[in-house]
Amino acid sequence: MEVRVLGSAREVGRSAVLLKGRNANLLLDFGVLVQKEIGFPVHVQPKDVDAILLSHAHLDHSGALPLFYLSNGPRTYTTPLTLELTRLLIEDFLRISGFYLPFEYLDLLEMMKKTITIRPDHRVKIFDFEVTFYDAGHIPGSTSILLEGEGKRILYTGDINDEDTQLLRGADYEVGELDLLITESTYATEDHPPRKEVEESFVEYAKEVVEHGGTLFVPAFSVGRAQEIACVLSSHNFPYQIYMDGMALKTNEILFRYPEYLRDPRAFRKAINNVEVVTSWKQRKRIINTPSVIISPAGMLVGGAAVFYNQQIAQRERNAIAIVAYQVQGTPGRTLLEKGLALVNGRPTKVKAEIKRFDFSSHSGKTGLMNLIRKVRGNPKILMVHGEEESCISFAKAVKEDFGFEAYAPRPGEAFQI
Repeated sequence: MEVRVLGSAREVGRSAVLLKGRNANLLLDFGVLVQKEIGFPVHVQPKDVDAILLSHAHLDHSGALPLFYLSNGPRTYTTPLTLELTRLLIEDFLRISGFYLPFEYLDLLEMMKKTITIRPDHRVKIFDFEVTFYDAGHIPGSTSILLEGEGKRILYTGDINDEDTQLLRGADYEVGELDLLITESTYATEDHPPRKEVEESFVEYAKEVVEHGGTLFVPAFSVGRAQEIACVLSSHNFPYQIYMDGMALKTNEILFRYPEYLRDPRAFRKAINNVEVVTSWKQRKRIINTPSVIISPAGMLVGGAAVFYNQQIAQRERNAIAIVAYQVQGTPGRTLLEKGLALVNGRPTKVKAEIKRFDFSSHSGKTGLMNLIRKVRGNPKILMVHGEEESCISFAKAVKEDFGFEAYAPRPGEAFQI
C-alpha cells in the first residue's frame, strides 16, 4: 500500500493525501491555499480516485473537491453537517473569488449529489476498507478518519483540537494499534494559553473598548469561530451590544439543525439570540459608529463584510480589532497583525485602531499533539502535515527522539510504503 502526500506538506493549506490500495485509491481531502493566487495540491487524475473522504468543511481541506466532478466523479464520504457547511463555503468561494477557478457551481452540485453522509463513530465499508469517522473537535462536523483494510490500520487526524471550547467538545478517542498516522502539525512547536484565561482577557478587553466609546471589530471565520466568540461573550454576560454579520448568519441556521454536534446546544441558542444580525448596508454604516462588538467573516480579511469593517474601524484610535484566528502568510489578516497595515481605498495604510491577538485556536497545541502520539499503539510510521516547515520538521524530530517512531515531514508529492 502506498500513501502519497499531495498537499499541506510543510505548509498550512491545500490538504490532500492519496491512499493507493490494491483495488482502490482513496483521497483524503483536497483543499486550496488562498494567498495572492489560488494554490492547489499536486495534481491527481479524477479517474485515479475511487472515493474521497472529507474531514471537514474548511476550504484548505474541501475547496478543490469540485474538480473531480467536471465529468461523473467518485463518491465523497463525510458527515451530514460537513456536507452542508462545505456547500456554504464553496458557494461563497465561487461567488467572491477574484481568481479563475477551474470548476463551476454545477460541479459543486454534482459533488453534493454524489456524497454519502456518515455520522461520527459509525463505521462504513468503502471498497476494501472499513472507515470510521471520529469527532475531531476542530469545527462543527469535523472528523478524524480511521481506515482499516489490507491488513493495515491508518489514522488521518485532519485538523484536531483536544480541548473543550464554549462551542464544541474536544477530541477524545483511542483507536488502538496503527501502521500509519498522518497528523496535523499547525502548532506542534508551541502551546496555547489556558482557554479560560483567553476568554476572560478577551471579554475584559471588549468591555474596555466599548466603555471608552470605541467599536471592537472581530474578524472571525464564519464556521465555528464567529459562533464561539458569541458564546464566549454570552457565557460571561457581556452587557453591551453585539452584532453579527456575513456568512456566519447562514452557519447559525445550519447549526440550529444539528444540535448533537455542539457541546451545549441551549447555550449556543442563547448566545445567538443575544446578537443583533446585520443584513443591510444601512445597518453597517450605522454600527461602525456605535460602541459595540461586531463579529464578521472573513477571518483572514480576504473578503466579505470584514473588508468594509476593517477599512472603517481601523481609522479611529478609540476603536480596536481583535484577531482571533490563525492568519495564513500572504493574507490581509497576517499583514494587519504583523505590520499594522490595512488596505484603504486600495492603498496599504497604517491603522489607527489598536490591534490585539487572542489565541482562540481550534488546533491542538504542542502538548495536545504529543499526547496524541502518546496514545498511539503499535509501531507506525508518522507523517507530519498541515504545518509550516519548521513546525513539521521539529515535530518529526521530537517524536523520533521521545518515542522512537519513524517520523517524517513530507515534501509535496512524496510517497511512502506501509
